[in-house]
Amino acid sequence: MGLTLFIIGVIGWHVGMYGMFKKAGMEPWKAFIPFYNTWLIVEKCKIRKYWFWLQLIPIAGQFITIWITIIFVMHFKKVSVLDHTATVLLPFLYFPYLGFSEKEKYYGGDILKHYHKPPSREWIDAGVFAIVAATIIRTFIFEAYVIPTGSMEKTLLINDFLFVNKMTYGARIPQTPISFPFVHNTMPFSQTTPSYTTLVQLPYKRLPAFTEVKRNDVVVFNFPAGDTIINLPEYGSKVPYYDVLRTDFKGDREALKAQYPILVHPIDKTDNYIKRCVAVSGDVLQVKNSVLYINNQPAFVPPASQTEYMVVTNGTNFTDDFFKDSLGIDTENSDGQIQTINSRPGTYVLNMTPGESQIVKRQPNVKSVERYVDATVGTTFPYDEANYPWTVDNFGPIKIPQKGVALPINPQTIALYRRLIITYEHNTLEEVNGKYIINGQEASSYTPKYNYYWMMGDNRHRSQDSRYWGFVPETHVVGKASLIWFSWNKGPRWKRIFSVIR
Repeated sequence: MGLTLFIIGVIGWHVGMYGMFKKAGMEPWKAFIPFYNTWLIVEKCKIRKYWFWLQLIPIAGQFITIWITIIFVMHFKKVSVLDHTATVLLPFLYFPYLGFSEKEKYYGGDILKHYHKPPSREWIDAGVFAIVAATIIRTFIFEAYVIPTGSMEKTLLINDFLFVNKMTYGARIPQTPISFPFVHNTMPFSQTTPSYTTLVQLPYKRLPAFTEVKRNDVVVFNFPAGDTIINLPEYGSKVPYYDVLRTDFKGDREALKAQYPILVHPIDKTDNYIKRCVAVSGDVLQVKNSVLYINNQPAFVPPASQTEYMVVTNGTNFTDDFFKDSLGIDTENSDGQIQTINSRPGTYVLNMTPGESQIVKRQPNVKSVERYVDATVGTTFPYDEANYPWTVDNFGPIKIPQKGVALPINPQTIALYRRLIITYEHNTLEEVNGKYIINGQEASSYTPKYNYYWMMGDNRHRSQDSRYWGFVPETHVVGKASLIWFSWNKGPRWKRIFSVIR
């Protein structure tokens, strides 16, 4: 439903621009060309050209685009707050009205000289309105997002620019409402200075949703283990605080705090992550020999997903041209997608999609292609080797917690649910003489207040996901990744622009 509304909005916007271009004396078909249409508006309205280039800046650029369209609407003699509100919130209806109504016409920039406000004031007012309106859109409707890592390849690629639909699951009321506009959790040009204050904190609330999070949705969410970080550029979410605490400091928080600067983020200000929701509340998840199962059935395999395969040849090596032309791997910059095993000549570990694995399997020098299985124990959630000697490729079974359904609390399960009880649901938990005390009462079970999800990257051996930090509570869900609106790698990736995320 959310995607349908978005598509209707895009069509209405461009159809309206077609009519408005025609009235403004511009070739109307050019209104359908992305970016070029705003270039023409900038020229027509005599806006300084650098504003066009500034709109290409990820995230902040969307606000500049809104401001440019407001200036264009003002040249139709539409300067009231109501006109600007319609421009920002209902352009798919308002632009067709301006473009095709016989009552409306294009006047040009000179029309602004006849109002008591000078043009400079009109521009400033339009800019302020654009900032406020864009902030509302970014908070409650959709937000631009840039893929920073390869954890979702090849479904999503680094420098894919996405629209995240916040209406689908119901937009959250900001829990940290006082913050610097246009940025998430750090100030511009800084990787460590917070962009917000926690003087005002609101309880978790979410607007009505079109649907709940569904299995196999691609979801943007706040990193659950990012509530506390080592506040240095080389750490943050890249090297989580809890990993350093567990491996380097053996749980000694005071010793870690004495050595590193620590920052505690509110829920809505932890870093944004994007993964695929592979299991929803109540599902039973298991990974067996790198194959994912949900409720004892093989899970959906995204066609563009990647995982590692052990490839054994007859001793004949693959050529660089084969890697580049058939698998899309640049051997000079493979980023670990090609590994050779020195003790076993002719054996590779290749990170590939299922389709690419079939291409390799058909090569005459290939004897076998099997999924690679990582047998390293002790690196996965819940970090309790005695009870859960799991690996990234042999994990579970584990049941995803569900709102209203009691969880057993005992020495075997407490590692699974300790963080859920204390951090996500804000209870006190004590262990006294082998008994568990929750909020002052002895308990052998706990009933969650929220639904939980299990998120995994499509690039299974290159993804920091729920296998490492566990459940994702509904409180952390930001929105559904819906559309790639732009993509860049040394130039535009034209085939990816305006593609729907599946």
